Amino acid sequence: MKFFFPDSQDQVDPTFNFLTEERDPFRVRQRDDLYAHEVLKPPPFNGLLVSKAIVDGTAGSSTGKYTLPQRHRLYREGARKFFRLDNGSAPLKIMGDCGAFSYVGEEYPPYTVEEVIGFYEGCGFDYGISVDHVIFQYEPKVLRTDEAAKEWVRRQQITLNLAAEFWQRCTASDVHFTPLGVTQGWSPESYAYAVVELQRIGYRRIAVGGMVPLKTKEILACLRAIDDVREPDTQLHLLGISRVDEIPTFAGHGVKSFDSTSPFRQAFKDDRDNYYALDRTYVALRVPQVDGNAKLKARIRSGEISQGRAMQLERAALTRLREFDRGEVDVEVALEALVAYSEVWDGKADRSSQYRDTLENRPWQACDCSICTKAGIETIIFRGAERNKRRGFHNLHVFGRRLRRQLGDDDRD
Repeated sequence: MKFFFPDSQDQVDPTFNFLTEERDPFRVRQRDDLYAHEVLKPPPFNGLLVSKAIVDGTAGSSTGKYTLPQRHRLYREGARKFFRLDNGSAPLKIMGDCGAFSYVGEEYPPYTVEEVIGFYEGCGFDYGISVDHVIFQYEPKVLRTDEAAKEWVRRQQITLNLAAEFWQRCTASDVHFTPLGVTQGWSPESYAYAVVELQRIGYRRIAVGGMVPLKTKEILACLRAIDDVREPDTQLHLLGISRVDEIPTFAGHGVKSFDSTSPFRQAFKDDRDNYYALDRTYVALRVPQVDGNAKLKARIRSGEISQGRAMQLERAALTRLREFDRGEVDVEVALEALVAYSEVWDGKADRSSQYRDTLENRPWQACDCSICTKAGIETIIFRGAERNKRRGFHNLHVFGRRLRRQLGDDDRD
């Protein structure tokens, strides 16, 4: 089972000083900042998923995360050199896709098959996924002939037509990447129908899309329907799905790979599950910057609290947490400072019991990843991109261990 981590140009600055919150003045982001696969050894994933929408954006959209110089470098140098993949000990593969989520509201995908193939070939990817159009519905009782399915059928047919063209052009051009066709559907039967069509075209590697909002039992229902029509040598890739506890079950249905940003994004997007441990998750300790928190800035402008007082509470929270990490103060002292600042910047949310749980368990001290061993408690402090992304990298490390444990490959258990 292979895990691909979707790229969004997420890196950390190794020169960042947590105490002063300053960087090396001579730092060059692309040259000096590090990707997860450079920080974590060995990398917790088997490859990167690189989306055309992330690199180039879409017409009338600002979804692209790459600057113009970065795009030029990617095309000029190729993905392996751009991501510095050959510098580590573990070989990583690169899979390309179109980023269909970015244009889900459009009538038709904004990229031509020729453009996408040029993107995959030009960047030197190992795998390339055909152009698709997402269907965000799950209605197992709706048939293709029903009026309600008209738009879903249209999107599915667009996806299949583009897959056919993609296969034809790839085989005619003798491309250097392995092509994957995409199946989109709204029910077990519709997914199975698409797989039949893709296999008829010639695909033996198929990416299953549109399943991000589905419940696990719904995903399994679709995979069982696909089993009934899947050729023995057809391999599946799940787009945007992790569900690590179900990985062995997915593997039994022909799933050979998947991609997901969930472990990384939960570090700073989730309200509760911010820090991964092997058997559970923890709430991160929120200490936002005074000048970067909208609620607090509004209270300061209204005169409810002075900026000086807010900064005093902010500094006290950080100081007590660091003292706690060094064993100089107990949980109560650290928690009191944390709660005092929380009441100023976020008076509505009471996370004191969750903070106590995090502090009492000290999960960062038990972690052996390079992030936690170097940054200590800073890893679990919810504050700014440098800490939050490091926590996301830590989560990838733990997710990789969870995956290996599910597959029986983690010799540290």
